[in-house]
Amino acid sequence: MSSSTLENRPQRPEGPAEAPLTLDEPAPRVLSFWDQSAFWANLGVSLFAFSGAYTVLAPDENGVPQLSIAAGIAAMIIGTLVGGLMLGLAAVPGARTGRPAMVILRGLFGARLSYAPTVLNIAQLIGWGTFELIVIADAAHELFGGGPRWVYVLIAGVLTTALTIWPLGSVRLLRRFVTIAVGIALVWFYIQFVRAGLPDLTAHPGASGGGPFGADWSLFWLAIDAALAVSISWVPLAADYTRHARSERAAFGAASGAYAVTQIIAYTLGLFALVLAGQGGGVYGPFLTVTAGAVFFFVFVLREADQSFANVYSTALSIQNLVPRVDRRVLSVGLGALITVLALVLNMDDYYGFLALIGSVFVPLLGVLAADFFLGRGRTGWNTAPDAPARWSMVVSWLGGFVVYQLINPGQLGAWQRFWEGVQDTIGLTVQPWMSASLLSFLVAGVLALVCGRIAGRRGTD
Repeated sequence: MSSSTLENRPQRPEGPAEAPLTLDEPAPRVLSFWDQSAFWANLGVSLFAFSGAYTVLAPDENGVPQLSIAAGIAAMIIGTLVGGLMLGLAAVPGARTGRPAMVILRGLFGARLSYAPTVLNIAQLIGWGTFELIVIADAAHELFGGGPRWVYVLIAGVLTTALTIWPLGSVRLLRRFVTIAVGIALVWFYIQFVRAGLPDLTAHPGASGGGPFGADWSLFWLAIDAALAVSISWVPLAADYTRHARSERAAFGAASGAYAVTQIIAYTLGLFALVLAGQGGGVYGPFLTVTAGAVFFFVFVLREADQSFANVYSTALSIQNLVPRVDRRVLSVGLGALITVLALVLNMDDYYGFLALIGSVFVPLLGVLAADFFLGRGRTGWNTAPDAPARWSMVVSWLGGFVVYQLINPGQLGAWQRFWEGVQDTIGLTVQPWMSASLLSFLVAGVLALVCGRIAGRRGTD
C-alpha cells in the first residue's frame, strides 16, 4: 500500500515539543494520558455550563424552562455520557494517524469534498470562540462590579491569542496548575450551595405531564439532545489535540471520561445556581454572594480562556486544510483579532438555536466517520493526501443523517424551522417522544455509510 494511502506514525521526540507550524511537519507525540485528561476536564468546566444551563430545561420560545431541575440533571447526565463516548470515538483517528481533524476528513470524503465540512467547522468554531469571549466579558463585568465591557473582551482576546501560539505548552500548563485550582473551586461552590439550602428540585415552572420527575418525555429527549450538542461541538476538533497523544487508548479514555465527568459536575452546579438565582435573576449571582465566592469565581473566569484558545487553534488548523503551508501562528493572531471584534458587536440571544444547528451537522458526520473508520475502509487505511479522490457515498450518508436530525428536531431558527416543519407535514411525520434527533441521525448516518460504502466498493466508485 502506498504511503499516500496509509499514514505513517510520526516519531515520538524526546523532551518538550510544540505543535508544527504547517501541515508539512510531523506532529510530535508528547501528550500523556494525564496531559489530555487535564485538557478535556478543563473544557468540561465552562462558564457556558452556568450561563447556558437552562438549555437542558427545554425552554420555550419565551425562554421559560419547561422541565424541572431534577429532570434537567437526568437529561444532562444521559446526554453528556453519550456525547462523551462520541467524543472519544472522534479522538481515536487523530491518535492513529497523527493528522488534524479536518485533514482526516480527506480520507472520509476525499480532499476537495472535505472542504465542505471544513468551512462549516471554521464557521462554528469562530462562533464558539466569539461566544466564549462574550461569556468571559459578561462574567468579568459581574465579578468586578462593572467597568467597560470592551476592556474585558480585549483582555480575553489577547490571552486567547497568546495561548494559541504555544498550544502544547498551554495543555501542559492546564495539567500542572489550572486543573487543581478548578477542582478546588468546584468543591468549594458545591459546599456553599448545599449550605445555602436548595429548594425542591422537582418543581418546574412550565409543562406538566408524565415521565421522570414530572417532565414531559418529548421535552426530556429534547433536553438530552441539548446536552449532547455541547459535547458534540468538540467532536470536529478532537483530533487536533489527540494527534499528539502517545496512544489511542489514552486519547479515547481522556476525551470520553475526563470531559464527561467534569461537564456533568459543572452543569449540575450551574443548574443549582439557576435555582438559587430564581427566575429573572443573574445566574452568576449565587457564585459571588457565598463566602470567598469572588476569589473562586475568578478561577472560572480566568480558566475560560482555554475554551476560546481551543476554538481559535482548531480554526487555524481547519484553515490549513484549505491552505496547508500557511503558518498557524499567523492564522491564530488573525483569528484572535476577528473573534475579539465580533465579541464587541454580537450577543448570545440565539445560543440554543446555535447548539441545535451544530448538532444537526456534526452528529451525523461523526456517525459516518465512526462507521467507515472502524468498520469500513478505515480498517486498512484512509488516503488523506491532498489529491485524495472523492467519496460521494460518504457525503450521501452524511446528508441522510442530517435530514433525519432536522425532521426530528428542526430547531428554533425561524424560517429554517418552518421549512422542516413543512416537510414533516408533507410526508406525514409525527415526531414521537422517544425519538432522539442526535441518536437516530448518528445511527442512520452510520448504517448508510456502511451500506453505501459497500455498494460503491463493489462498483469500484469508492
